Amino acid sequence: MRYRFVHAADLHLDTPFEGLGRVDERVAAALRDASLEALEALANLAIEREAAFVLVAGDVYDGAERGVRAQLAFRRAVDRLARAGVQTLVVHGNHDPVLDGWTAVRRWPEGVHVFGADEVTSRPVERDGELLAVVHGVSYAHRDTAENLALRFARCGDDVLQIGLLHANVGADGAHAAYSPCTVDDLARSGLDYWALGHVHGHAVLRAGRPWAVYPGSLQGRSPHVGERGAKGACVVEVADGAVVGVEHVALDRVRFEVQDVDVDGVRDVGELEGLLADRGAAALTAADGRSVLLRARLVGRGPVHADLARDGAVQGLLDALRAAAPGGRPFLWWEGVRDATRPGLDRAAIAARGDFGSELLALAGTLQHDGLARGLALADWLQARPAEVDDEAFDAAVDLALDLVAGDER
Repeated sequence: MRYRFVHAADLHLDTPFEGLGRVDERVAAALRDASLEALEALANLAIEREAAFVLVAGDVYDGAERGVRAQLAFRRAVDRLARAGVQTLVVHGNHDPVLDGWTAVRRWPEGVHVFGADEVTSRPVERDGELLAVVHGVSYAHRDTAENLALRFARCGDDVLQIGLLHANVGADGAHAAYSPCTVDDLARSGLDYWALGHVHGHAVLRAGRPWAVYPGSLQGRSPHVGERGAKGACVVEVADGAVVGVEHVALDRVRFEVQDVDVDGVRDVGELEGLLADRGAAALTAADGRSVLLRARLVGRGPVHADLARDGAVQGLLDALRAAAPGGRPFLWWEGVRDATRPGLDRAAIAARGDFGSELLALAGTLQHDGLARGLALADWLQARPAEVDDEAFDAAVDLALDLVAGDER
């Protein structure tokens, strides 16, 4: 017997987008609707792939005080799934705990099950009278849940696929708060076949094979922060003869956040830099495959344009020009920001002639340049590399960095 289910998490419906500066009304409107449109895309995916059921592993809403618009949108989505014969099973996480806040929806359509917070309970999933799986789940009662809830899960007697539905920080991911912390070994000891996890916003397969341990990531990115960038969506899980045989991540986001480093080496002026950034923006929009993009550029490297960017108002003027020239409509490109991390060019000949500490540093570098072993031993610890990995390029970069540090001390 073959079938599939969809695993989603961290919908954060009606999320307030974080870490953004001023945006125009067109962008603001798109952001307000992005999480709800991603939810609609999730329902479309489950119906199009003829999924037997959908799992939602916590943080359906962004906060305990769940907005009415978000709650009604979620109810409409699961009702639509139910009418298509797709069951939905849900746990709540740290953002939307069961006993905190307020809910506007107290009755769910038939075929929708929300796990309580008192204990782990089990829910059989059937289709056409045939038992497909048993899903075990528990919601958070309160936001600050520090208990290792994974230890409560255990396989029951049914000889079918058994799934754990849990919002948790597995493996002490430092980028996320330690709610219900546990290890992959804790998950394995349960005897379950697949762990449908939530909380970490990046897609990750922590373990492939019994048991599978999978984070689908968030459904829609929320900011330019590292974990919110790139494609967001849900996982389509293929099951054959009671075992998971494949996990496919499908992008469902409506607006994508990207951050790119742009090297100014060889860029002669701000006009040339604008053209380079415009090309980067166009490429990012193409790569997003029909989604809008909020793009932040971080300017790095050395070049004559550094002095231009250092002038008062230059970076803001460049940002304003990029925004004015970017494609409008949908999908759109919005330049979320430009950050200047460039450095001035280094005139090594002038430094060598000064007779100061910088010139002594260059003399030492010249001695090391032709002795690969000494060079590697001298810089391996600083560069956190093996001596053999300190090649000419790494060595030159280290010398430039040292000269920058010396210049900073002298200032």
